[in-house]
Amino acid sequence: MSSSIPNKRIRRSPAARRAEIVAAASAVALTEGLECITLRRIADELGVRPGLISHYFPAVEDLVAEAYGDAAGSELDCLLPADRADATPTQHLARFFTRASGPAYDDVSRLWLNARHLSRYRPVLRDRVAAQEESWRGRLEGLIREGVERGEFRTESPSATAVHILVVIDGLGAHANTGAPDRPSGITHLAVTTAERELGLPTGSLRTAATPN
Repeated sequence: MSSSIPNKRIRRSPAARRAEIVAAASAVALTEGLECITLRRIADELGVRPGLISHYFPAVEDLVAEAYGDAAGSELDCLLPADRADATPTQHLARFFTRASGPAYDDVSRLWLNARHLSRYRPVLRDRVAAQEESWRGRLEGLIREGVERGEFRTESPSATAVHILVVIDGLGAHANTGAPDRPSGITHLAVTTAERELGLPTGSLRTAATPN
């Protein structure tokens, strides 16, 4: 007589399952666009029934906003870490520009363009976009203020300078949808040269200050 131990189905905790759903939706948002997020699509990605997705997100608009917020927030933590003890403000700003320019950042640029367009018609997403914009401004302004306090940067208004830099980055990001393979160096580094000018830094100093992780 043979015996066997029945397989026990391992259930994820609600928090873990929700995080899994959001991560799958974030990946779709970055690679295909926020419009491609549907309850059925995310269910297919995870190999579960759509009903499980709707249990956590009864309205797809909530999942779309959450996916955008997760992707944009994760990118912010990568580009401008809250913990800056490992380097000077100049080095952190240099790293920021290294990571936030060029083809590697195109998916995030497209996501921001996508979210801002759709937010005109989707209130939940509009609120999340506004919250992310505030977070990005606040994180960059904090870095600039620290640099001013340490005598590395010179600006009368860290807040206005942060907005100025982000506006240039957003403008450059608008080219992400063109598919142009070659970008002139002057265009690619426009945000860097703008920051150097606004912060009283010598030309080229942010490029030389960048250090690999």
